[in-house]
Amino acid sequence: MTLLEKPVTATPAPVAVRRDGKERWTRYLGAAALVAGIGVAGGLWTPRGPVTVTETVATMLLAIVAGVGGGWLLRSRPGVLALPILYAVAFEVTRFPAQGPTVDMLNVSGMYGVLAAVAGRGVHGLLVFPALVAGGLVGGAIARRSGRLTGGRRVLEVASIGLGALAVVALGITVLIPARTEPIRGADGTVLPGSVAELTRVPVTGGELNLMIRGTSGTNPVLLFLAGGPGGSEFGAMRRHGEELERDFVVATLDQRGTGSSYDQLEPLATHTLANAVTDVIEVTEYLRGRFGQQKVYLVGQSWGSFLGVLAAEQRPDLFAAFVGVGQMVDLAETDRIFYDDTLAWARDRGNTGFVAQLEAAGPPPYANLLDYPMVFAHEQQVYGYDHSANAEGAGQMLENLPVSEYSPLDTVNIVRGLLDTFAALYPQLQDQDLRRSAAELEVPVYLAEGRFEARGRKDPARDWFQRLQAPDKRWVEFETSGHRPLFEQPAEFARLMRTVISER
Repeated sequence: MTLLEKPVTATPAPVAVRRDGKERWTRYLGAAALVAGIGVAGGLWTPRGPVTVTETVATMLLAIVAGVGGGWLLRSRPGVLALPILYAVAFEVTRFPAQGPTVDMLNVSGMYGVLAAVAGRGVHGLLVFPALVAGGLVGGAIARRSGRLTGGRRVLEVASIGLGALAVVALGITVLIPARTEPIRGADGTVLPGSVAELTRVPVTGGELNLMIRGTSGTNPVLLFLAGGPGGSEFGAMRRHGEELERDFVVATLDQRGTGSSYDQLEPLATHTLANAVTDVIEVTEYLRGRFGQQKVYLVGQSWGSFLGVLAAEQRPDLFAAFVGVGQMVDLAETDRIFYDDTLAWARDRGNTGFVAQLEAAGPPPYANLLDYPMVFAHEQQVYGYDHSANAEGAGQMLENLPVSEYSPLDTVNIVRGLLDTFAALYPQLQDQDLRRSAAELEVPVYLAEGRFEARGRKDPARDWFQRLQAPDKRWVEFETSGHRPLFEQPAEFARLMRTVISER
């Protein structure tokens, strides 16, 4: 080499490395932005997670699209597992203002905290995460041109995509299973002419509420049933134990706002008030009167539904032929205090020092944290135990009645959500309510159906209110083998009571 010659230096490789690294990080950021954007959109649109079929299907489809796009950008099978984390973080940050046990910070120290976590975040994750991962695997396979793979790597790619797709399809099919109610049939198995058997949605101020309506004849008197809670749904219990009522009435069972199949009507939470709950009952009653051509409706409420029913009957007595309270609630604050005292005494008698310490540390109700209430009420069957063997409904009560066709799979999840979120919204508003002060006089006949084994925290205030009550007619009817739910524990006897109510009106 002469002095005039210059050495040749090859420099393109580092530039290519830098360019490849920049491109890779651009793709990573693009994948993160795409999936996080879907999470933000979900937090804005469905802050409680998808609660209707439409919301659920749309959410799953968006998750698949985001997964495909994210996987194509990431081009890494292990990297696909980061997509659900990105979605969850973006969703949680966006929906932070939402309130209620199913959306609040995780608290799995008790049974109801676990239920809140499973029904809220758990089900949402089950619907979204497999769709994200399956979509991500497909997108990554496309980007890597996996068709060129051979041997074990090819089998692994195809198997993982296939399993992911099967999981998403199975979830989608499950979500699409509709709720339905069987027609009422005669002795020959054919549909009974003139009978009514339907699940319908009724417009009320600010939304729509679901009703199950069943009866052997559309010309029979109409009975509107209000479930307990707040937050309970009793389509299953009425379906299993209400057939005798259906012979004499058109039985309309209401899923109240924010409960069961009406859970999607919980928002806006600020409008979920006691006054609006009463208005809903009145508007549904008006619908039933017009629909079936009845001047008045028989109103039956159980537990919290009995409290709500009294307020509706007091406000619009012209709508109701009679009011029947089952397991009548009168003063929820007093009931809570008695339950607390009895539960504490029960725990001490049994030497359960751990539970005694827990109760004493919490103190008597009311509680700021609504998840503390189950601590007092969860042991009711032990504190006030009695023999359920003679009854149609056993000690499991409402939980025994969930597996019925009147609930879709999504409805079943929403029953749990409603029990928690609606209870949290309404229960604090009831702490200063006492029917002995606010409803000492009603202009409709009143019947109280009380179980012999009803807890004293409910029965004593109910008897006190009943004795003071001024009404055109009033009857106290006690059911010998029942506790809080004689309507479902002794359905034949309750049907006889309702026939008596009709005959006396």
